Amino acid sequence: MKLMEVAVPYYQFTCRSCGSFDSNYAMADVPLESACPHCANPSARSLGGASLIRTQSAAARLIDQTKRTASEPAVVGAPPPSTGNRAFTRNPLHRKLPRP
Repeated sequence: MKLMEVAVPYYQFTCRSCGSFDSNYAMADVPLESACPHCANPSARSLGGASLIRTQSAAARLIDQTKRTASEPAVVGAPPPSTGNRAFTRNPLHRKLPRP
């Protein structure tokens, strides 16, 4: 089973001795301070919104591709070739339907 990758919010914290670093937390659980990964000192959260880092999942690629087609539509030279296969049904009621 393949796990779905999702967007993760990252928040910026500033350590007085080491500088700034990013940490990810659920939006409901963001603390005002976080331990610095280098020196373990408490570091205050910098003001500003969270940045979203999107991992490459199939859904994310599909959304990006769909957005891209609005500004870069695919160009074709001709319609696709007809295979000659028409859908066949054995339902007698379908014979009464109008044909194109």
